[in-house]
Amino acid sequence: MASSIRTRASAKDGVTTVKMLVTHPMETGMRKDKKTGKKIPAHFIQEVTCKHNGKAVLTAQWGPAVSKNPYMSFKIDGGKAGDSVEVSWVDNKGGSDSLKAQVK
Repeated sequence: MASSIRTRASAKDGVTTVKMLVTHPMETGMRKDKKTGKKIPAHFIQEVTCKHNGKAVLTAQWGPAVSKNPYMSFKIDGGKAGDSVEVSWVDNKGGSDSLKAQVK
């Protein structure tokens, strides 16, 4: 299975910038199917985590208000080219994904 996460990490002047894009439907549970009129069940990312060289540096709690295919960017003090960054998510239906990337 192809990863649902695309990420880039770059270091400059002792600060690492991580950018990630997640492919996910992010359904609120409030929308109705146009054909059937029934509500589409909620399906959204609940937690996003990031590790830098194995150490947790970010945990974000998300909910149904986050848009489809969410994008997130954040900065980490420290880091250099060659370090590893791992981003992962878990959704309300038990789905999850993670991806390791190398800082450039």
